[in-house]
This record gives sequence, structure tokens and C-alpha cells, in this order.
Amino acid sequence: MRPAPMGLGTYRIRPSAVNDAAVRAAADPTCAWIDTAPNYLNGQAQLLLAPVLARYPVPVSTKVGFLTHQAAEDAVLDGALTADDAERGHCLNAPYVHWQCARNRTELGLDRLDLVFVHNPEHTDGSPYEALRDAFTALEAEAAAGNLSAYGVATWDGFDTGALSVPALHQLAAEAADTDQHHLRAVQLPVSLVTATAFAQALDGRGAIAQAAGLGWQVYASAPLFGGELPHLATRELTALLSPDLTVPQACLLAAASCPGVTRVLLSTSTPAHWAEAQAVLQEPAVPVATLRKVLDVLAPD
Repeated sequence: MRPAPMGLGTYRIRPSAVNDAAVRAAADPTCAWIDTAPNYLNGQAQLLLAPVLARYPVPVSTKVGFLTHQAAEDAVLDGALTADDAERGHCLNAPYVHWQCARNRTELGLDRLDLVFVHNPEHTDGSPYEALRDAFTALEAEAAAGNLSAYGVATWDGFDTGALSVPALHQLAAEAADTDQHHLRAVQLPVSLVTATAFAQALDGRGAIAQAAGLGWQVYASAPLFGGELPHLATRELTALLSPDLTVPQACLLAAASCPGVTRVLLSTSTPAHWAEAQAVLQEPAVPVATLRKVLDVLAPD
């Protein structure tokens, strides 16, 4: 069994490295996926990706939710955002979602978006489900208009805290679309040896990852190296349980990519050497579930 393939994340990448990193992702069919957002790299990520996307048909996931200061000002001027929402810097109401989808297409230079994530709905004021109801209704309309192929929910701790659940999201999307054949097809959440709650649940066929996989959704693992900190936190002894022949970063990445139900691991890396190192390890067999359990038990013996 192979681990999940890799895709390029653009949250922590250096702006000067975006072009070359995107070309590297495009060069390998197994890694040909780019994840971005309109607020990444101080609002420049999508504009920096556009020249590469004009040359290479790489699928892209982007987001709606967080706004840069400039985007907030523009959305207020266009009547898509209230001054209060602009001040908060996060919004999921329908007018803004439509506005941001159009802006994403413009910035990326695309006629149609492959996948749009609702970005951290747990950050909204009030009930995240009320905000998601508006967002899903708008995204279903965008899909019906041919402006996007699918949408998803990207969260940091929404599943861990119980603020979100996959069954509730599925039901909400069905209500927004007035059919079970809705366009909610993906979730994105952190999966690593540090952010291990959903990881551990998935090993037993439980939790958000297993539930999403059971619905046939794509599961994108973000922050597999915990923002680059995990290689400094994991010990050589711990990663030797995964494979004694791998570097610490490789072992940690392979663990996340071996999580049952995960369909793609998103890695932000600015250097060709780090990208090649990650590509190499994901050609290895997946880590067996029993071994993953042993590693997670060492990290959280309770």
C-alpha cells in the first residue's frame, strides 16, 4: 500500500520561491496539486501562482473566509462586505463568498475553480453552522453557474473541539443543494504526530477523517510537519520506530501520509532539495497501522 501523494501548500513558502515550487509540483503528475488562499503571503499568493497556472494545468484549491486589509476595503466598496465584517477580517456571508470566488478566479487567471475551501469556519462569530449555511448556499450557486467544480471545509481545530462534524456538514450541504448530490467533496485539517487527535481516531476507523473517507470525500492533510517545527520536536528514537533509514522529517511526513483516509498531504517547501526528499519518501510503502499506533501511543501514553 502506498502513502497518500503530496501537493504543494503555499501558506509558509517564501514569495520568491512560489514560481519554481509550483513548476516542480506541476512536473510530477502524482504531486500536481496546489493549495492556496487569497490571504496567503500577505495577499500575493494567488497572483504569484497565476503565471505558472497559465502554462501548466495544475489543479488548485483555494479558499474563502479570511481577508487581507486590501481585500476587505475592496469588498466594502463593492457592497459585498459590511464595515463590521471588514474589521473582523473573516466573513462567510453569501455576498462575500460570491465576491471572493470571482476575485479568486481573477487572481489565479482561471475561468473555473477546482476546489474552494471554506476557511476556518470555527473563527466566525456565533454558530459556525449558521455561517456555513450561507457559505454552502453561495457555493452551490457558484457550482451551478459553472464557476467551481467542488467545495470543502478547511479547519485547524474545528473537528477536534467538536465545533464541526462531518455528518453535520454533509447534512448542511444537502440542505443547501436540496439534494444529497451536493458539491461538498473535501475537508482539510492538520494531520501530524503533534496534531494527532483525528490521526489516532482514523487508525480505528473513527472521527472526521474516516467519516469523510466513508462519504468518498477527499481528505487533505495540512501541516504534516507542524509548520516545520516537528522535525525539531521528534526524537531520533521515535522516528526510528517508523523507519530507521529515514531522516526525521521524512519519517514524520511518511507517518502523516500513511494515515488511513488521507488522500493528499500538503507540504510547503521553498527548496528543491526538501521537495525531492519528500517525493522520495512518499515512494516508500505506507507505514502499517500497528506501527502508527505504537508511535502515537509513545507520544500520548494516556
